[in-house]
Amino acid sequence: MKAHIRPAPIRNSIATLRPQGITDISTYGAQFDDIIPLWYGESDLPTPDIPRRALIDSLNRGDTFYQAESGVDELRNAIAVYDSVLHGRDILPDRITVTASGMTALHVALQTICDAGDNVVLVTPVWPNADGAVTIMGAEPRRVALAYGNNGRWRLDLDQLFDACDGRTKALFINSPNNPTGWMCSTVEQQAILDFARDRGIWVIADEVYKRIVYDRPTSPSFLDICDPEDAVFAVNSFSKSWAMTGWRLGWLTAPPSVFKTLGSIVQLTNSNSPAFVQAGGLAAIEQCEPFVDEFRDYCEAGRDIVCDILGRVNRIQISPPEAAFYAFFAIEGETDSMALAKRLVREARVGVAPGISFGDDSEGWIRLCFAQEPKLLRTAMDRIAAMLR
Repeated sequence: MKAHIRPAPIRNSIATLRPQGITDISTYGAQFDDIIPLWYGESDLPTPDIPRRALIDSLNRGDTFYQAESGVDELRNAIAVYDSVLHGRDILPDRITVTASGMTALHVALQTICDAGDNVVLVTPVWPNADGAVTIMGAEPRRVALAYGNNGRWRLDLDQLFDACDGRTKALFINSPNNPTGWMCSTVEQQAILDFARDRGIWVIADEVYKRIVYDRPTSPSFLDICDPEDAVFAVNSFSKSWAMTGWRLGWLTAPPSVFKTLGSIVQLTNSNSPAFVQAGGLAAIEQCEPFVDEFRDYCEAGRDIVCDILGRVNRIQISPPEAAFYAFFAIEGETDSMALAKRLVREARVGVAPGISFGDDSEGWIRLCFAQEPKLLRTAMDRIAAMLR
């Protein structure tokens, strides 16, 4: 006789996690031929040759063993130099923790400061993993939505942001440049947020992975421009975007030196360390691929111009050129169900986009697409969308 198996429970916060809408639409699109996929947050450009060769050379040397949990010294030193030059102030290696992706950097930061029952206030719309990472910790994500103005710019209401905080708030999460809107938090706004956080004794988690993909300056405003070394600021960065290394899963966290050992311990308990050969590729990228960063920004800008030119001529579409990042985030008159619209675009236009609902309920009715793509392909995709929506 077969024994009765009683189901073992999983945590409530995990049981209620929703699948990402981007995954849903890409799975739906897999059944159709000739789809132009613009739903994911990555370019069609491969990683440059220099980091790829560095990884191969590292493997050929036999660099396949455990490494220091916080990252190899050579890479941490190079990141410290990179951040120091970029932000015009000394950032020392004891502030740098290498992680297996920017997503891991965010998880390490949250594991450091959050307990069940705490809350994190997020500026939204935002990449869905951020909200989910807070939920996984058993903390409450509190969303404060950007407003879309008549001038086509997104705006943050600082009073609304601060009013969302209470005695259980452990952090403010600011993704700037923002995915999906391209909004950038200004230096004045960042200083106000930093002053508020200092006064309340709460952390700022600054997701700055798109800070080099900016169209009117070399880099976006950063909390690293204004914070002191021991300010309660976690700056999350990644090799994924600026160096076209999405599949490598390599990032870093810039944090106060007083938590350096703690962060290393959390990495050790999470995944031990990032692979030596992957770090070798990251070192080559950050030291030798600055020309690629400039070229990639130009590539994205060309894509932005194509998208805004073609879609901007469709009366039903509300679109403005983003200030930064490589996404167009737009609304279509009369369309309120973004998932249904995304599926129609797959079926009728053969173009894959991300539905706005993926970025939270406050983004319903909007659509995101990634324009870091080959210009000819992008024009074809935009012509298809425009023809369907006219």
